[in-house]
Amino acid sequence: MKKISFILFLLFITSSHSIEFNGKFIQGHFITGKTETGTKIIIGKKEVRVSKDGFFVFGLDRDRKNDILITKIYNDKRETITKRVLKREYNIQRIDGLPENKVTPPESVYKRIKAENNKIGEARAINSDLIFFKDQFIMPVDGIISGVYGSQRILNGKPKWPHYGIDIAAKKGTKIKSSATGVVTMAESDLYYTGGTIIMDHGHGISSIYSHLETINVNVGDKVNQGDIIGTVGSTGRSTGPHLDFRINWFQTRLDPMSVIN
Repeated sequence: MKKISFILFLLFITSSHSIEFNGKFIQGHFITGKTETGTKIIIGKKEVRVSKDGFFVFGLDRDRKNDILITKIYNDKRETITKRVLKREYNIQRIDGLPENKVTPPESVYKRIKAENNKIGEARAINSDLIFFKDQFIMPVDGIISGVYGSQRILNGKPKWPHYGIDIAAKKGTKIKSSATGVVTMAESDLYYTGGTIIMDHGHGISSIYSHLETINVNVGDKVNQGDIIGTVGSTGRSTGPHLDFRINWFQTRLDPMSVIN
C-alpha cells in the first residue's frame, strides 16, 4: 500500500460556516462531522442525517475516483466544500488451477445466496437516529491480521469481489467483543458465504459485520455495549480456517475497518 505522508484537512472552519471533520479523505475511509444544530448536510447528492447535536457521518468508496462535494444549508444559506480524495493501491493476487466449485458456487445455491444477500442489504440500509458511530471503535478480537481491506483475488482468471473487511486469525472459540455500542439487526448462524454472522447498527447508516462465527451470544433487537462478548471465532461458511471477518459499512458503501479503529 502506498504510504501517505500527510494528513488531509481534518478541520474546516471559515468565518461564514464551520464544519469539523474527523477522518482522512482517502478511498475507503470513514469520516465523521460536526456542525451547527439545525444544519442540513448533503454528501454528493445524498442528504445525510444530522443529529440534534450536529453530528453526521459518511464514507468514501474503495474505488472512488472523484473529489467529494459537501453542501451545507443553514438558515436558507447554501455553501459547498470540495474535498480531494486520495487514491490507494491495493494488493492483487492471482491463483490458477483451482477446482471450479471453489471459484463459482453451484447453481443449486443461487436462490439461497440471493435471499441472504437481500437480508444483509436490508440490515445495512437502516438509517436510525443512534449516534454510537461518533465514539472510538475498538478491535473486536485479539489475533493476527491475515487479510486487509481492498485486496482482490483473480481465481482461474476470474476477478472476484475485493475483500471489504479485515480478517483476524485467532483460535476457534476465541471470544469476540463488540467493536462499538449498537443494536443487533442480524444474528444468523448459517449463511452460505459468511456462516455465523452478526450485524449491528451504530446509527446514521453505519453498521458493523462479524462473520464466520462458531457461536452467537446475541439476538436481533439487543442493545450491546462496546466490549460486550457477542460470540466466538469459528470457521463457518466458506472459510479455510478459524478467523473473524470484520467489516464496516456506510449503508451500501463498504469502508476500511481500520479507519474507524485508528
